[in-house]
Amino acid sequence: MNKSPEKKLNIKLIALDLDDTLLNDQRAIDDKTVAALRKAAEKGIYIVLCSGRAEDGILPFVRRLEIAGKETGRFIIAINGCSVFDMHQRKQIYLKSVEADVLLHANAEAEKMGLRTEVYSPDVIFYAEETKWTRLDVDMCHVKGKVIEDYEQFLKDGKFPKMLIPGEPEKLVVLQDKLKKELGSRAEIFTSKPFFLEILPPECGKGQAIEFLAGNLGIPMEQTMAFGDSMNDESMIKMCGAGVCMCNGLDYIKGVADYVTEKDNNNNGIADFLEKYVL
Repeated sequence: MNKSPEKKLNIKLIALDLDDTLLNDQRAIDDKTVAALRKAAEKGIYIVLCSGRAEDGILPFVRRLEIAGKETGRFIIAINGCSVFDMHQRKQIYLKSVEADVLLHANAEAEKMGLRTEVYSPDVIFYAEETKWTRLDVDMCHVKGKVIEDYEQFLKDGKFPKMLIPGEPEKLVVLQDKLKKELGSRAEIFTSKPFFLEILPPECGKGQAIEFLAGNLGIPMEQTMAFGDSMNDESMIKMCGAGVCMCNGLDYIKGVADYVTEKDNNNNGIADFLEKYVL
């Protein structure tokens, strides 16, 4: 199957996953990719970083691109599509939350297996106890972590867009199967990395957030493009007019994508694709 476009693509919005997609293995954005995305923004194409991270964990990469001051750089999608944030208005314009009883059930099942759960706000990750796994997530997201004494009551009282369960991949596989059977359609449950199990609101994903934002901007989904590599990118890869998987991405995501980059995240795969088929 040919996984490259046959002609130039007419795109008005580009959504970009961060880890293993926009970021190289040093968690940085290469100069060539920065230049290509700035050029796209100057041409009137919206550039939207779209991550599982909370808002504050995405902002350093927005600053690196230096497009936040432009109309085409004002939006970010956070927490795997639970939040759309307008940086010009400094507020969330879209937010979905997981029901409290779903969070309590997932937390109880995780604790039976010796795992700790976390929930997110735009700038803090909350948990009952700090472990090497919760510290890994805090360090990767570049946000604050905070221990909550009465964590169960905290889950009951708050409105949280996401629960993350970090831990040994072999334990998470078992827990994922169990929670999917028990919670059914009440939550989206998937692994974003082998050691991160995520629980999101139903019918919530990066694709649905892009659909909301594109609708607000008057952009047809046919003129949207998404770059991703992993399972939490599936909805946007499928829903956007041009779904592009990185060549270093999962085979499953390559299979559902419209296109696959010729170069990986360490060799400016996004810039190479945009220069050939969009810019």
